Amino acid sequence: MMALPGEQNKGDQAKTGDKQAPVRIKKYANRRLYNTATSSYVTLDYLAQMVREGLDFTVEDAKSGEDITRSVLTQIIVEEESKGQNMLPINFLRQLISLYGDNLQFLVPGYLEKSMESFATNQDQIRQYMKENFANVLPLDRLEEMSKQNMAFFQQAMSMWNPFKVGSTGPSAPEPKAEGGAKGGEELSDLKAQMQALQRQLEQLTKAGQKAD
Repeated sequence: MMALPGEQNKGDQAKTGDKQAPVRIKKYANRRLYNTATSSYVTLDYLAQMVREGLDFTVEDAKSGEDITRSVLTQIIVEEESKGQNMLPINFLRQLISLYGDNLQFLVPGYLEKSMESFATNQDQIRQYMKENFANVLPLDRLEEMSKQNMAFFQQAMSMWNPFKVGSTGPSAPEPKAEGGAKGGEELSDLKAQMQALQRQLEQLTKAGQKAD
């Protein structure tokens, strides 16, 4: 089983002063990637994990020695996007493509780099904010209780609005005949009564939820 990048590369990176030199990855014609620090073949997933762990690396063409780090990193993004982990909105991709060949193209790399650096600097604060404000908003037990209350309210509302309960095995009722104003007044009174009953049921469920808290 392939070891985790951090376990393999820890202590293997060449040191220059206090700074660790990037791990050299070689890419061969058969598309295989070779980690020179661990003398082993690796995968794109492996390189993606190295990035997540903060391990720097460069990728070079094994034959020409050309630095192809950018294209390999782009390939990793394509692989991650294909797995359904979409982080690049379609509109963003369209705008990015449209800037190729544009007079402002030279400004885009620096702008994107500074934006991501700013996000990375503040990501710890963002994570803490999300944890404090959203992690315990709806505990599982409270969420389950609310689901039960909502279902009960829905069933009661349906039974009150439907003149025949769902699942009734009795004969179908005949369609009501159109009648005059007296009948219309009775229907209006019945409708008001149903609305009042629904309101009382909603108040009772709300009070029950507050007591549960």
